[in-house]
Amino acid sequence: MRKYGWNSFKDLIFGNPAVVDQDPPVGDGAQNAERENWTSKREYLLSAIGYAVGLGNVWRFPYLAYKNGGGAFLIPYFVMLVVAGIPLFFLESAFGQFCSQGPINVWRAVPILQGVGVAMVLITTIVSIYYNVIIAYSLYYMFASFQSPLPWTGCLSWAGGNCSTTPKGAFSLIIVFHVFLLCSHVALQRSSGLDETGPVVWHLALCLLLSSIIVAAALIRGIKSSGKVVYFTATFPYVLIVILLIRGVTLEGARDGIEFYIGSQSNLTKLTEAQVWKDAATQTFYSLSIGWGGVTTLASYNNFHNNMFKDAFLITLTNAGTSVFAGFAIFSILGHMAHVYEIPVGEVVKEGFGLAFIAYPDALSKLPISPLWSVLFFFMLLTVGLDSQFGGIEVITTCLIDAFPEVFKSKRALLTIATCSILYLLGLPCVTQAGIYWVTLIDQFVASWVLLIVALLEVIGANRFVKDIEMMIGQKSFGFWLWWRMCWFFITPCLILVILIWSVITFQSPIYGTVKYPMWGLVLGWCMIIFVVMWIFGIAVYKLFRAKGTPWQRVKALCRPSEEWHPYLDVHRGERYSEERCRHKEKPVRKRETNVNVITSSWL
Repeated sequence: MRKYGWNSFKDLIFGNPAVVDQDPPVGDGAQNAERENWTSKREYLLSAIGYAVGLGNVWRFPYLAYKNGGGAFLIPYFVMLVVAGIPLFFLESAFGQFCSQGPINVWRAVPILQGVGVAMVLITTIVSIYYNVIIAYSLYYMFASFQSPLPWTGCLSWAGGNCSTTPKGAFSLIIVFHVFLLCSHVALQRSSGLDETGPVVWHLALCLLLSSIIVAAALIRGIKSSGKVVYFTATFPYVLIVILLIRGVTLEGARDGIEFYIGSQSNLTKLTEAQVWKDAATQTFYSLSIGWGGVTTLASYNNFHNNMFKDAFLITLTNAGTSVFAGFAIFSILGHMAHVYEIPVGEVVKEGFGLAFIAYPDALSKLPISPLWSVLFFFMLLTVGLDSQFGGIEVITTCLIDAFPEVFKSKRALLTIATCSILYLLGLPCVTQAGIYWVTLIDQFVASWVLLIVALLEVIGANRFVKDIEMMIGQKSFGFWLWWRMCWFFITPCLILVILIWSVITFQSPIYGTVKYPMWGLVLGWCMIIFVVMWIFGIAVYKLFRAKGTPWQRVKALCRPSEEWHPYLDVHRGERYSEERCRHKEKPVRKRETNVNVITSSWL
């Protein structure tokens, strides 16, 4: 073990010194002028961090930490980050960077699994629809905050007897319920259920349109324009979090909130509960956007010899740190809210949507100059959401351009506008009076189990990919790869499989508040899952049918990299993927696929 001790550790953290320039200048001969590269390494890092750091870091992680033992929750969270989050993020980044292609074409590495790439794009497309709606909510609340007093400070006429402004414990739940009524009756104009669609809520539709315009404008020139925008959108949220944290910790009751978050109220006995570990693993997958295709897409614009290994550590740890840091800002102000109402902190904490749009706005309304703090908070949500949406739209446009370069490459601006326009139209049902039910339905079904299935399948091709990674970051020692192979081939897939089975066994029908979904709504949710997953198996069956040889020969041929799997530029292919070597390789047993149609010839 001494042979692989300190040297392997140095190699693991600092990279292999044999590679003289692991992060070459953007303007060198390796620049991919045909497909484009990031203008600078900073733009990639900011884009990747902005994509990974999403709304879940602000409204989901703090609640999970509070719910699962406070500071004790950090133990399983960081364990899951090390054994699953970082390995998968590293793998997805390497896939995209090696071949400079989006999440569909990277599966030329394992052609039988190309349907996994299609599933990633479909997941991102569907999620982008409702994510755009969440951004629209943030815009609406931000605009509504330019009022003094805030709309949710006092009692409105429609609240009737369900409101009181008396800050006492006996009235605390009624006061929070008042904010819930504002969200339901004014912001959402929520109907009684999914069965009652109602008309489009036009102020939300206009905010949705504005969100779509902002996204389209930022991505109009692809990474050349978005890379500049992220200098603001990826950094300014941290400025706002710091401002909110400084204000929060100066308030009475802030310490109580932080104690409930990860302070002395931490409950180490929670570590014996399996549910805590499941929540930690699930949060790790979702907060890093693993399985969405965005990580692969953003990395595909890197220089070939960029050290994506170090980037993976930097991005994932920044993401985790942001989650923890944002929790302090959230709970310090919730602690003050509990102090004002004279109730325990636990009674004002909400999960997800309720934390961001009900509990926290109510807490902000209790501060001096409350409109200012409210504007800052919702502007933070807006910028955090926009960065993630940028990545989602880039996944869609990149895959289309990679598949049909002769059609879309010169029309990127038009493609971006068309994509954002279509997503806007598809999002209109989510801004009807039943819109919040659609948002919840998509979130509960599409952004859950399917991601675990995708993550489970994508680790299969990692073994053959080790030599390809070494072409980018230099040859590594046995000790270096021992850990990553353990994660990719055993620890991570077993972990994902356990979580997936557990999620199925413990499945509960989604509800919004106390409103249950009709049976047809639940069936529709399952149909969305089937629609995404069927491409994985459908494309695999199609390729097996088209291949030649015995069944075993067909499987073997489709589990080997295709002839199109190689670095994008000839200069990076070396002996391993040289044209001469490819000509002397044994021809694959699968027959050439004819151009049955455009999609088949390009993607399948």
